[in-house]
Amino acid sequence: MSRRVSTGLLAASLALALSVALSGCGWFEVEEREPWRSQAEVACLARQDVRPTAYMSQRPRLDGPGTCGIDKPFEITALLDGQVRLKQEATLGCPVTAATERWLSEIVQPAALVYLGAPVVEIDSGSYACRTRNHRPGARLSEHAFGNAVDVMSFTLADGRRITVRDGWRGAPEERGFLREAFVGACERFTTVLGPGSDGMHEDHFHLDLARHDARGERRYCRPQIEFESRLGDPQPLIGASFGGQSPAFGPDASRASTPAMSPAPTPGLPSLPPLGARVTGALGAPLVPPAPVGGVY
Repeated sequence: MSRRVSTGLLAASLALALSVALSGCGWFEVEEREPWRSQAEVACLARQDVRPTAYMSQRPRLDGPGTCGIDKPFEITALLDGQVRLKQEATLGCPVTAATERWLSEIVQPAALVYLGAPVVEIDSGSYACRTRNHRPGARLSEHAFGNAVDVMSFTLADGRRITVRDGWRGAPEERGFLREAFVGACERFTTVLGPGSDGMHEDHFHLDLARHDARGERRYCRPQIEFESRLGDPQPLIGASFGGQSPAFGPDASRASTPAMSPAPTPGLPSLPPLGARVTGALGAPLVPPAPVGGVY
């Protein structure tokens, strides 16, 4: 009798320990998925912001473990009706898919033409993953766990060039300008944007998501705070402009630059690459003021 009791207690203890460990890792959560997630998906589909195409196929509801999942997921091989391929097939919800397509169309493609002289034809990106923020045990679930986030590691151009976030953020002047346009433009279209210099975990990619940081979903979290003036409205492209010498604002501490940097002398008739000392603006000219941190990273 005592042996059976001891065995039963051991099994129960092991089961409890496993449950606590899994819960601590954030993989199995007991709370319900927030109602706003389903509401956002329903509204997005009702507006037909995303429709099934040869590059996007709608799949059955994706559930678990725990609260992970997407009500109406899309499996995606390309965006913008095939114009921008995905290096890896993505699984995403409707809202973040629509936001990513707007970002690519309104910001990334114009910036690629202005700074690099060729359109983007492929991105290396990450999508759905049932995990905690930054894979930390006990942390809250990432927006990736709900198909509500995209990571972008690199952009491949039509001429074969590949611009990576890791190297380009402090790389050639035209790459720095392109990536900053993409970053600042993302801050206007997503509620969370993280990049190099934000927290040490995003040195090689942009994290973009549509998390709700307040009850109305209006607060935004954009890191690092940089100062940058968009050139997307300029009448002439920057291709062929002389950027002069290395600007201190684009050195290793570029994302933390606190004093205005002098602009390199422009080639006559062409605007120079803007320094990080310029006023922060979005692609449409509206001031962009990143809010105070709300805690946690994704």
